[in-house]
Amino acid sequence: MSPRPAGVPGATPTGTRPPVVDHGPRVGNRVALTFDADMTDGMLHSLRSGRVRSYANLRILDLLEREQVPATFFLTGKWVQRYPEVTRRIAGNPRFELANHTYGHLAFTGDCYDLPRLPASAMTEDVAKTFRVIEPYGGRQTRYFRFPGLCHDKAALDALAPLGLTVVDGDVVSGDPFAKSWQPLVRAVLEKARPGSVVIMHVTEANASMTDEALPHILAGLRERGLVPAPLSEVLAGA
Repeated sequence: MSPRPAGVPGATPTGTRPPVVDHGPRVGNRVALTFDADMTDGMLHSLRSGRVRSYANLRILDLLEREQVPATFFLTGKWVQRYPEVTRRIAGNPRFELANHTYGHLAFTGDCYDLPRLPASAMTEDVAKTFRVIEPYGGRQTRYFRFPGLCHDKAALDALAPLGLTVVDGDVVSGDPFAKSWQPLVRAVLEKARPGSVVIMHVTEANASMTDEALPHILAGLRERGLVPAPLSEVLAGA
């Protein structure tokens, strides 16, 4: 395992069970917009077969860049390897942070949204490998990690103790995977967002096709409520 620079957001002492956070301090006016970039073997097969065109929603990046909106991206290793240019684009934006969402989006517990389960013996290396895949892209690296489906238990957390990370769930779930219209996503976010909130969305275009349509309305609604998007590291620190 490569040494980590001091001061990396989310870094915790190795050898102890990682903390799990849902949100930052309920002070100020900042919220974190986070986007998961899932990639499974099944999704890769859909791309290769031509059944699916893209799992990288560039319209989301276009909007965030145009509006200069900070965001944090939880990347699977297989998504990074499938979309290296998009990853470079994310890493090259000083308003974007990069975080870890496992290598192939396998479940760390049983009964987790029908996801195939990762063997317990492979959990530590799966996440360590993903950090190794992401780190060469530079940018605003973190030691934040999100479990697929937010599914975790004591054994899964213990498996990550050697990696010195922070587990980030989230308190505002947009419900964008496989949504059929954008309006429910906007309501789900704006009804629950508060200072310190961590909003969960997805950048996986084919599996979350309404997110880019919902996002402008979410940003406008946050502004109306006096809430300002900020990097996850700043929101969790209460900055």
